[in-house]
Amino acid sequence: MSAEKLVVIGQGYVGLPLAMRAVEAGFDVIGLDVDVDRVKRLASGESFVEDIPADRLGRALGSGRYHPSTEYTDADGFDICVITVPTPLRDGTPDLSFVEQAGIGIGPYVRSGCTVILESTTYPGTTEELLRPLLESASGLTSPGDFHLGYSPERIDPGNPTWRLENTPKVVSGVDQASLARVDEFYKRLVEQTVPVDSTRVAELTKLIENTFRQVNIALINELTMLSHHLDIDVWQAIDAASTKPFGFLPFRPGPGVGGHCLPIDPCYLSWQVKRRLGRQFRFIELANDVNHEMPEHVAQRIMGGLNRDGRAVSGARLLLLGLAYKKNTGDMRDSPAVDVARRLQALGAEVHAVEPYAEAHQIPAGVTVVGLTEREVRAADAVVVVTDHDTFDYDLVVKHARYVFDTRNRCVGPMVERL
Repeated sequence: MSAEKLVVIGQGYVGLPLAMRAVEAGFDVIGLDVDVDRVKRLASGESFVEDIPADRLGRALGSGRYHPSTEYTDADGFDICVITVPTPLRDGTPDLSFVEQAGIGIGPYVRSGCTVILESTTYPGTTEELLRPLLESASGLTSPGDFHLGYSPERIDPGNPTWRLENTPKVVSGVDQASLARVDEFYKRLVEQTVPVDSTRVAELTKLIENTFRQVNIALINELTMLSHHLDIDVWQAIDAASTKPFGFLPFRPGPGVGGHCLPIDPCYLSWQVKRRLGRQFRFIELANDVNHEMPEHVAQRIMGGLNRDGRAVSGARLLLLGLAYKKNTGDMRDSPAVDVARRLQALGAEVHAVEPYAEAHQIPAGVTVVGLTEREVRAADAVVVVTDHDTFDYDLVVKHARYVFDTRNRCVGPMVERL
């Protein structure tokens, strides 16, 4: 009996881990991506996703069951297709063009009995109102009935060594019971636990709730942090103390802003749809966005103030930023607040150097000089700024040799350290 054929559209932070896991579960996998260079790198065994080491990719290629490709013709005869393409915002409006392109591309290869699953984060209704008509139009088939269609929100957390695709519960849904059963059966081969819900709209909303919860609570703590600075209160200690309460509290900690594909974008999908469908504002989301977008400017102003207190101007100062990725232990630069901080400091006239061991050279902002974390670089800096707290950084070295440290992540302790 031949293995089932799986097509994964999009081979990025979501699609590549899914493809690797599916190969290990016995599927024949076509990894489709429109990025020709990305596909060439994957075919040569080069992984650009930290969660997928080169040896794991090499085993998948060596099995003969993973085939990266840019051609939709390679999808012919598929049993299951999972769409994991980006869903960015354009001027505050959801851009579903990548989903549309995927639907148009895979539609001609949809056949009776196959299953199509959308994983890309989006507003409730996308699977049935946008994707389904595209698939039906291109294939001449209908769902429910001829083929199965479902939605399962991705829950990938890049760089998280504890919660991976395999052991993170997977929410699953379908446009009817037969579709739900097929989607559930597929993911049960990949993950330890599935969580079926009644409709694709519920599953789509689930993802938005998860990230809106984080966005709003991070904004609460970030605004509290800005106010606590003026009140001369140690907010970090207060959060740690509050965390000792065994019920009714979840700790969130401040930072220079939010980044990645999820937090700056996903809640906006929900507020956009609420305004479009109901004519109302989702005030919590809009306020949270405002607060978190304000953080990079707050960080830049705090650094300028710290330099001024020491009799130095930010214009002409040499600043060493630790980390440019949006979260620690990854090279993911998508909407990174660290990049925003760097640009704001450059606009103030600072000479910005940065230590970023994970990101690729082409991702580094223009005008930022990448250096190693050495005693010489620390001593040469007028200020060292901890923006993304990679665990590989030697914070003791920083504290020992820096003249002034502005720490947005609470990783350094010393008389020269000022915390966010």
